Amino acid sequence: MNTSDKVAVPVIIGLSLAVPLIVLILMLLPERYNLFGTDSLTFPTFHGILNFLTAFLLILGYNFQLNKQFTKHRNTMIAAFGLSSIFLVSYVLSKISNEPVPYGGDGVLRYIYFFILITHIVLSAIIVPLVLFTMYRGLSGDYEKHRKVARWTFPIWLYVAVTGVLVFVLMYPYY
Repeated sequence: MNTSDKVAVPVIIGLSLAVPLIVLILMLLPERYNLFGTDSLTFPTFHGILNFLTAFLLILGYNFQLNKQFTKHRNTMIAAFGLSSIFLVSYVLSKISNEPVPYGGDGVLRYIYFFILITHIVLSAIIVPLVLFTMYRGLSGDYEKHRKVARWTFPIWLYVAVTGVLVFVLMYPYY
């Protein structure tokens, strides 16, 4: 392990463990503190927009990589990472601010919704270390390791972004 890895790898592992744990703790809060005076639709709408834009940037960045436009690829992926980071901070604030809204649908759509939601949640936890390692390897110039982890990161990150939009669309009538 090189010198920068000795710092970066433990930080990435620490963040990867801390983020899902913090979200879980906040979801179990006995009381909410509406920090911004928002209604129950404000945060989900913002999150749906962020997820849509992240998915768009991921596809755009992937295409830049395919066309060997590596500077555009890097900048687009940094922008996607930035939007995902804003999403994460906003999501944490939303869990502090608003009570969870239950899904009210029934029939087949209910099963589809919960399948999408559960896979989205599980992969959201998995994507944190993948994105952090992919970004670190790419920005540090370790392109071989970057490519190896990006093969897994891209489809999972895209799935999480797209299913984030789907969860919002399916939940919209209940906010």
